[in-house]
Amino acid sequence: MLYAKPTAQPQEQDWARLVQLVAAGDQLALHALYERADRVVFTLIMRITANRETAEELTVDVFHDVWRNAGRYDPAGGTVLGWIMNQARSRALDRLRFDGRKKRRDAGVMSDEAEPAADPRDVLEMRQEAELLRAALTALTANERQAIEATFFAGLTHAEAAARLGLPLGTVKTRIRSGLHKLKDALGAEAGTP
Repeated sequence: MLYAKPTAQPQEQDWARLVQLVAAGDQLALHALYERADRVVFTLIMRITANRETAEELTVDVFHDVWRNAGRYDPAGGTVLGWIMNQARSRALDRLRFDGRKKRRDAGVMSDEAEPAADPRDVLEMRQEAELLRAALTALTANERQAIEATFFAGLTHAEAAARLGLPLGTVKTRIRSGLHKLKDALGAEAGTP
């Protein structure tokens, strides 16, 4: 799909018809849907997880979810491909969170082993970077900071952050975008770059 020669793109009603057939238990329709979307789903998951084996596994999981949940697809909520890609993104982010928790848990078990002493230059550099970041964070409004902390530090998706903050999704996205631009500008100014 990404590198294929340009051909006539299937119409949305063709995609929707395939989902209806999948909901009715048509395995050939699932295969046709898979053939249309597997590359783009795999590519998205690969970009998020940066692991080919995980991307392959999650691509299969996504289409298994499509098989199970095809009856719940609502065309009013967006395109079929968008619906599938949303599932792929959610699966990939869930895996990253799971792997992160597992690493933290495993690190806690291994913390009994002696760690090598940190290089003082590295410690100093990390402190300087932390100071730059703290200074840059002062450029944010409280609302921007709250939205960024929810998505980047708490690991929530934009939709989850919107739900937690009790705000519309668009508002959260706007605050994140605005805050990230301010951070970029502030960090660039601190580092002496335009």
